[in-house]
Parts: sequence; C-alpha cells; structure tokens
Amino acid sequence: MARNKVELCLTPTSASWANPIEAQFGPLRTFVMAGSNHPNHTAQSRQLHKYLRWRNANARHPDVLLRAPTPERHSTWDPVRVYGLPAYTQSEVSADYPQLKSAMS
Repeated sequence: MARNKVELCLTPTSASWANPIEAQFGPLRTFVMAGSNHPNHTAQSRQLHKYLRWRNANARHPDVLLRAPTPERHSTWDPVRVYGLPAYTQSEVSADYPQLKSAMS
C-alpha cells in the first residue's frame, strides 16, 4: 500500500462521529435528500452538485465550524443557522428545499 500512497484509517463501527467524513453527510441529507422526490438520478445528481457548489463557495474556516453548536451541546439546534441557508431566491428555496421554506420567512 505504501507504493500507492494509501493509508488505512480504521474507525469504530459504532462511533460514526469519530469518522471525519460523517460531518459532511448531515448537511447533505438536510439540504439535498430530506423531503425530496427527485424523478430520476439525473435530477438528484443536479441537486447534489448545486448544493456542493454552494457549499464550496460559502466554505468557512474549520476553526469556526469547531465552535458551532451541536445537538449534544445545545437544546435549540437549528441546522439552518449553523450550516447557513443557500443563497438562492425565495422561489428556488421553495422549489429545491421545501423543508427550508419557513426559514426564509
């Protein structure tokens, strides 16, 4: 494996929070998958790429994210406030992210 520059990083199967990539899937599920009814894989892929473009354009420094509130530390967990709301118009939010429509109001 050293020849291919691959390093295995084993994480406990019962502790997904210990796997750094898991933090990326929460917002992805919230903003792309939750409440969606994509007619096909192409539409789902477009929404995924749209979210990733927004996320990359609005990236924050990792130190800021470490200080963000989590459900374990705060009883009033608000993913829209923590992750930010995509910079779309009201109609785009209503169409693309129906679960966030009330957050725009």
